[in-house]
Amino acid sequence: MNFKNHLWPKCRSQLEGIGRWLAPLGLRLILAWEFYEAGREKLRGENWFPSIMDAFPFPFDRIPAGFSWTLATWFELIGGIALLLGLGTRFFAASLFVLTVVATAAVHWPQDWMGLSELAKGYAITNQGGGNYKLPLIYLTMLLPLIFHGAGKLSVDALFSCRGNALLPSADRFGWGVFLVAFGLPLSMLLPLPGLAAVATGLMLSTLAMRRRIA
Repeated sequence: MNFKNHLWPKCRSQLEGIGRWLAPLGLRLILAWEFYEAGREKLRGENWFPSIMDAFPFPFDRIPAGFSWTLATWFELIGGIALLLGLGTRFFAASLFVLTVVATAAVHWPQDWMGLSELAKGYAITNQGGGNYKLPLIYLTMLLPLIFHGAGKLSVDALFSCRGNALLPSADRFGWGVFLVAFGLPLSMLLPLPGLAAVATGLMLSTLAMRRRIA
C-alpha cells in the first residue's frame, strides 16, 4: 500500500519528467542520422527518380524528376539537421513524414497485392521483391511522436517557447481536424479507404469547430 500510494506516484512523476527530456531526443538523434545520410547519398549520387516517376502518387508524379530529386535531397539534409537541433521539429517531422510516405508508395510498397496476407509479406527489409516497407514504416512510427508532442525539453524549440509550439491541443476539435486531413491525404496514397476516412473525419471536426465558434 505504501508503494502504491506514495512511492509509485513519485517514481512515475520522476520517470515522466526525465522522459520529457530524453525520450524525444532519442527519436530525434536516430531519425536525424538516417535522413541526413539519405540526403547526403542523394547529393553525391545520380538522380534515379526518372526511372520511378510513374510509381509516384499524385500529385508528386506531376513534378519534374529533377525538381523532386532536389526537394527530397534538401528536405532530408536540412530536416536531419533540424531534428538534431530540435528546431522547427513539428514542421520538419511532418515534411519528412510525407516524404517517407511518397517513397514508400513509389519504392517500398508491394506491387499488385491481393489481400492482407500478401501485404504482410512486404513487411520486410529485403531487395528480393514483394515489397520492403518495414524500415520506412518504422521511420513513420518514430516521426509521429515528434509531430504530436514536439522536440522535448532538450531542443531549440523549447528555448523559444514550448507553449507557442503547441500544434495539436487535445481539446481542440479544429486542431485535430486539420491534423487528420494532413495525415489522411498522404495515407490515402497507400491505403485509400483509411486515408480518405481520416480526411473526411478531419473535415467534419473542423467544420463542427468552425460552426461552434461562429455561433
